[in-house]
Amino acid sequence: MIRIVKMTFRAEHCDDFLAHFNSIKEKIIAMPGCNSLRLHRDLENPNIFFTYSSWEEDSALQNYRKSELFLKTWSIVKAWFSERPDAWSVDTIFDASC
Repeated sequence: MIRIVKMTFRAEHCDDFLAHFNSIKEKIIAMPGCNSLRLHRDLENPNIFFTYSSWEEDSALQNYRKSELFLKTWSIVKAWFSERPDAWSVDTIFDASC
């Protein structure tokens, strides 16, 4: 399963978010059941970021969301949001590389 999270930050906190993400990304990838993690930035609005993470199953994602790592990270970054984040859990129907 794929977890997509859209986060919109106040401009003055984009660099803070990037620094924090870089400091924890390896810890997220090391979480049991995490297969991959990607961070994207919107080309037209550089205050908008998307995380795409792949999980073996929903229970692995839920365990991460209950972890100390997630709770601590979320308590830090949520103060930097300019809008409420959106999140989706999706299954891949088709995947091809060009």
